[in-house]
Order: sequence, then C-alpha cells, then structure tokens
Amino acid sequence: TFKWAMQRKIFGTKLVEQAVIREKLAQMFSALETVTALQYEVTYSMCQKGSQSPLLGGRIALLKYTVTRSCHLIADNAVQILGGRGVTRTGMGRIVEAFHRVYKIPAVYGGSEEILADLAVRMAIKAFPAEAKL
Repeated sequence: TFKWAMQRKIFGTKLVEQAVIREKLAQMFSALETVTALQYEVTYSMCQKGSQSPLLGGRIALLKYTVTRSCHLIADNAVQILGGRGVTRTGMGRIVEAFHRVYKIPAVYGGSEEILADLAVRMAIKAFPAEAKL
C-alpha cells in the first residue's frame, strides 16, 4: 500500500502527496506500532510472571481486541488507498483483497471482540483498589 501510494500518480502528483492519504497511512503505521509494542509488553510479562499468571488474562484479551480492531482499520485504509485494485483477487491488489476478506476470521477464535473487551475491563475493575479516591 505504501509503495503504491509512493508510485501512483493522480492529477500530476504522487498519491502520497494528498493529505488524506498520508493520514490513512499514519493511522495504519500507528495501529501496527501500537499492536507490536503491546505484544512485546505482554510477552515480557509472560516471561516474568509465567504464562498462567492471573494478571495476564486482561492484558491478553486487550491485545487480541487491539489486534483485531487494528486489522479492521488497516484493511479498510489499504482498500481505500488502492481503490479498485484493492478489491480484485488478482494483480497488484491481490494481497490487500485477501487480507480484507479474511482478517475477521481470527477475531472469532477465542471469543468475540466485545467479550474480550468486557473481560479486560472487568479484570481492571477487579484489580482497582477499593480505597482509591479522586
């Protein structure tokens, strides 16, 4: 998608010179960096506390929720940037089309996004100190 935006010319300029395209790319970059950082943090916590630590359930649920929401954003933005090529099963858009078609499948494994988000919040509520005040 980035390569396409750098190479594609519209109205005599590169696609990436359009502010809306740069915004979509920034959203994609940010989502990917956020998920990567959260994954490293959860992995580190698993190594330090053990993979069965009760402190990790909410973090893992939040990681899965964040990954699936990020996949949605990245898939939609990639299709928007590629235009018609982003929905063709062959040619330059085939990878984006395949990702856009299947990214939702892993979101169903192990629980829906809403259930995992609820789990993460319930675990945070449970860990919140009762004596904490503003």
